[in-house]
Order: sequence, then structure tokens, then C-alpha cells
Amino acid sequence: MRVLVVEDEQVLADAIADGLRQHAMAVDVAYDGADGFEKATINGYDVIVLDRDLPKLSGDMVCTRIIAANLDTRILMLTAASAVPQRVSGLGLGADDYLTKPFAFAELVARIQALGRRSRPATPPVLERGSLRLDPHRGTVHRGERQVHLTRKEFAVLLELLRADGGIVSAEQLLEKAWDEQTDPFTNAVRFTIMNVRRKLGEPALIETLPGSGYQIP
Repeated sequence: MRVLVVEDEQVLADAIADGLRQHAMAVDVAYDGADGFEKATINGYDVIVLDRDLPKLSGDMVCTRIIAANLDTRILMLTAASAVPQRVSGLGLGADDYLTKPFAFAELVARIQALGRRSRPATPPVLERGSLRLDPHRGTVHRGERQVHLTRKEFAVLLELLRADGGIVSAEQLLEKAWDEQTDPFTNAVRFTIMNVRRKLGEPALIETLPGSGYQIP
């Protein structure tokens, strides 16, 4: 899952981003509304965490422009205002969910994950293909009875492959969903990560490479 955090309190924004990365999410950060909207139009995000009180361009205006641009993303608004009319007005702008500060980080993660599921076709809570099982909520992977220990990036890549339900996922798609905007688009990170996942899953190999097309778990 790829997430954009738009929050002008830099310490909070960075803390949110670091925490979400612990849950195998690729996270970009913007510290003002103008930069946030620009990134939203350039990169494909599953979820945007958007503070309402932003410099340069308010969160409300960012939300309105995202909706007007018909961007394929979900918006979770953050605000210190807890009054019902203010929450209602935020949802009225087109936001998909609303969370007031201060908030429990576990709740933020749960809401982002829920919105991420809504941005895709419905998938089961535990993804399975043959002897392979991946639980996104517990962050666990099993092949048969053996637990497979993956890094966060490896977990994110395997999750995207399983979500494709046998379909082909290109290296570009994996790079977009599992890495952030700082990643060199010409990097070999996807290939090396696939190699490591394939090695850890063991034999017989589950991930197939289709030259010129991408990867799949048939």
C-alpha cells in the first residue's frame, strides 16, 4: 500500500510516516497543502492522510481539488477539531474518513488499512495461494506449517503479488506500491527483493518471472 501523509507539524508527520513504514507501507510526506496536492497528482496513492489546517493550501482545498481531479485515492482527514459539525463538513467535502487529534496510532493504522481495502477489489482477510498464506493484519507469512520471516519491503512485495490473484504484476507496479518517491526508478531493488522472497519461500519456487512483463504467483 502506498500512502501520502500531508501534515505541517513535521515531527508528527515524520512519526506517522515512520510508524506506517513499520506496517509495510510505502510512505511519502508533504508539509504543506500545495506540495501535498502536487504529489497526489504525480504519484498513485491508495490513501492520503490529510490534515485540515495546512499552510499554502488548506486541507479542505486539497481535498476538494483531489475530488475534482477524480484521483483514484481514499482520503483520511486529521484535525484537532472534534465537534460534530466540523467532522460532518470534512466528510461533506469528499473525505472518506475522519480522525481527531490526539489519536491512538493503532486506530490510525486500522483506518488506513480499511481505506486501502476499499481502494481495491475486495480481498479476503488472509491471502492464500497453494501452500502459501499471508495475513496482512498480523504481518505473518506461512508456507505450509513453516513461518517465513520477511523484511517489511519483502512482505509488501509478496502482498502485492498475492493480491493480483494469479495475475501478472510488473516491476513498475511493485515499485510504485512498495517503495516511496525517493526511490530511483531505474533501481534493481525490485529484482533483488523478488530474489530474496523467492529464496525465503523455498522450493519449489512459487514466484515466476515473465521477462518483459513482470512477476506472478500462478
